[in-house]
Amino acid sequence: MTITAAHISPFVALAAGILILIMPRLLNFIVAIYLIIVGLVGLNGIYHFIR
Repeated sequence: MTITAAHISPFVALAAGILILIMPRLLNFIVAIYLIIVGLVGLNGIYHFIR
């Protein structure tokens, strides 16, 4: 089974939402980490850093 960004992003969003509900102060960090991960996955799709 091949796992792609389309498979991972809903789980990351769900986990981030739960953490934000539990600890609202984490919002900045969660958003920043999410954006970094999505950016890296997107760049990997273009440039294939990790095969």
